[in-house]
Amino acid sequence: MALPISNAGLPLDNKLLASLPRDHFDRLLPHLSTVSLPQGDVLVEAGDEVDQIYFPHYGMLSLLAVLRDGKAIETATVGREGVVGAMAGLGLYKSLVRVVVQMPLACSKIAAPHFRTVAAASDPVRNLCIRYNEVLLSQARVTAACNALHSIEARFCRWLLQSADRAGGDTVALTQEFLAEMLGVRRTSVTEVATKVQNAGAITYSRGVIRILDRPALLRMSCECYETLVDQSVMLA
Repeated sequence: MALPISNAGLPLDNKLLASLPRDHFDRLLPHLSTVSLPQGDVLVEAGDEVDQIYFPHYGMLSLLAVLRDGKAIETATVGREGVVGAMAGLGLYKSLVRVVVQMPLACSKIAAPHFRTVAAASDPVRNLCIRYNEVLLSQARVTAACNALHSIEARFCRWLLQSADRAGGDTVALTQEFLAEMLGVRRTSVTEVATKVQNAGAITYSRGVIRILDRPALLRMSCECYETLVDQSVMLA
């Protein structure tokens, strides 16, 4: 559900839109609208046809792989550096993931038919679709390896670092239920890990709000996947 727009930013706050040559961005601009979305909103379900493309200005979206029993786990995240649904620009496209607003979000959105029309006549827009799809595939590969091979503690710290980067600060508002779903673990596991990291002096955690006190310590407790994801995002951008 879209919220009233307040300090929602501008389309050029999104780094992908800002990277387009101005004349190609101007082709998209008449079709872009700005919306604000609350945490927890589901934008797309797995299997749905993508009818809107979202370019975040701030906040974060989570892409979740959904299993037959209804359980889900995060495979990638998207902030102001990226886009969700861009492959619809290359043709009719059904989402393979559930897309959830992980942090309160402001974004530019464009209807898929308009985006396809612009992409058909714009090499830079088509290249944007392909290039960022590679970023998401890379994220999914690293996240899958991380989930399989690394401890919950290391994954928790990696995830907090990613979230703080997208939040643009040291405070992240997240419930234990939400964290448990993102990491694919039980809520009690999140409680145990959060307590351990808090006791180490890296964070404080109270009433669904996590504040990073010692980022270097959190980085040491994380696995190498955080830096791998940052490096690959820069390389593929």
